[in-house]
Amino acid sequence: MSRRCELSGVGPAVGNNVSHANNKTRRRFLPNLCDVTLSSDALGQSYKLRIAAKTLRSVDHVGGLDAYLMKSKDDNLSDRVLKIKRALKKKTAAA
Repeated sequence: MSRRCELSGVGPAVGNNVSHANNKTRRRFLPNLCDVTLSSDALGQSYKLRIAAKTLRSVDHVGGLDAYLMKSKDDNLSDRVLKIKRALKKKTAAA
């Protein structure tokens, strides 16, 4: 399973472990991924997603999954979420 957020595209970052003697060794900072179920009000469905905890706070701040998807860029989203966004655009255009 990929260590990448499905909504924001956040992945592992790299850096250094720095010891007391100032020795530097490479390390990875992994994102805090959570398995959550988010519901779409417009589509009337729930979706299981693997997203970062920081992204979950952003989704709540913006006003839900629908609002977050409409404002997000397509290149950050996974293929599964792009299908949801296309269905959401189609539903809102019809209404």
